[in-house]
Amino acid sequence: MKIVLVCTSASELKGHPTGLWLEECAVPYYMFKEKGYEVVLASPTGGPIPLDQNSLVGDFFVADAKKFMHDGEAVGALSHTVKLDAVDWSTVDAIYLAGGHGTCVDFVNNPALKSAIETLFNADKIVACDCHGPIALADCVKADGSPLVKDKVVTGFADSEEIAVQLEKIVPFLVESKFREQGAKYEKAGDWQVKVCVDGNLITGQNPASSEACAKAVVTALSS
Repeated sequence: MKIVLVCTSASELKGHPTGLWLEECAVPYYMFKEKGYEVVLASPTGGPIPLDQNSLVGDFFVADAKKFMHDGEAVGALSHTVKLDAVDWSTVDAIYLAGGHGTCVDFVNNPALKSAIETLFNADKIVACDCHGPIALADCVKADGSPLVKDKVVTGFADSEEIAVQLEKIVPFLVESKFREQGAKYEKAGDWQVKVCVDGNLITGQNPASSEACAKAVVTALSS
């Protein structure tokens, strides 16, 4: 199995320092590696990935994130990510979009990412994303031209969580509100609680705490 784990290339959002939320890459990275999957780290521009410094402190700096930062192979991959449009998506079994507010910059209005998601989704391959990763889905459509999330049970960073971190005025749009507008069956747990939705080949997680459950859902889907 080959999984492309997509991370943001953006280090700031309208002047607000951001980047990849490391937990959301590190947790699935190790889970997929342990299963023997080929894991390719990719990004919109290729090359090194900026990290949100808030994901490297306190309780946010989870065990897998600490392990990742001391893992030469993992750090090397994160420093030399493959550019999205250089990936041969016909060879890929799943795409997994990690979060962090950087995604609000380069996961939206991104033709290469939109094409990759639609290609895999319409081929009935796994499309998974966690926290702010799902923001990319808002640009995507099904084969019939309707929004990809329409009538799909999905989750993603909740409006209440965005307000709690005081970035609701900075993000291009609120994920929860946008999904509801597009006709999705949006579901959420309480703020910062674990929530994952699986609807066919579409898997979504609500927040950083959901990274493990989201990655597990991908493993389950690929094993069936």
